[in-house]
Amino acid sequence: MVKQKYWVPAIERANSIIELIANNSSQLRLIDLSKQLEINKSSMYSLLNTLETIGWIKKDKNELYKLGAKLGSYSSAYFSQYNILEAFSFEARKSIDVVDEHIQLGRLIGGEVFYLAREEGNSPARLVTDPGMRYPAYASAIGKMVLTQFNYEELIEIYPEREFEKKTENTIENVDELWEQLLQAKKNGFITEEQEGAIGFCCVAAPIYNKEKQITAGISFTMLENVWIKKQDLATEEIIKLAKQLSANGGYK
Repeated sequence: MVKQKYWVPAIERANSIIELIANNSSQLRLIDLSKQLEINKSSMYSLLNTLETIGWIKKDKNELYKLGAKLGSYSSAYFSQYNILEAFSFEARKSIDVVDEHIQLGRLIGGEVFYLAREEGNSPARLVTDPGMRYPAYASAIGKMVLTQFNYEELIEIYPEREFEKKTENTIENVDELWEQLLQAKKNGFITEEQEGAIGFCCVAAPIYNKEKQITAGISFTMLENVWIKKQDLATEEIIKLAKQLSANGGYK
């Protein structure tokens, strides 16, 4: 680690202690921490006592340490300020640099996708959906990906009519077809959609999770059919990577 001019060693040691305890909750005593971090017992005692007093760590009756409630409150405060739109705008550019196609972000409202944002590559494709628009989730890669969080009974509640209005000749026709696709998407961790929402366009989508391990949104690469064959694998790899990064930024582990 490069030492900076105003580096404070005591804070560095405290950080090392917290990281070690976080990765070994209720498993380490003072002597264990002292040995693993190569900090003498006297200094370790002072550091642990201070961290415990301010609520950053807690010692149980067996003198084993775990993280304290104060750090938990800091975590909640951090994630409450997390802005998915800002994170998407920043992170999506990295994937676009690799694939050079449009990426969209959307969430579910009822049985529809509400498109929140889009970052564009150099493709001449003019998408049929724009930020602020809604579109049937069953005809959208993002929509299907977000729908994977529901079981069959919940899916019926969302689509009680069971039959779908076809957007193209490739659009699935009913809830049972949708359910089969969702089961496969759960296994894969992504879903593709080929000209189901609009003729000439293909998509691949992946889910974004929050710290409660719930799917809150989805992202997708959308491209013209003629480049889909060449870019499908690369786009799939990048959209999964981007979804994992956005999920991690929001606290998902």
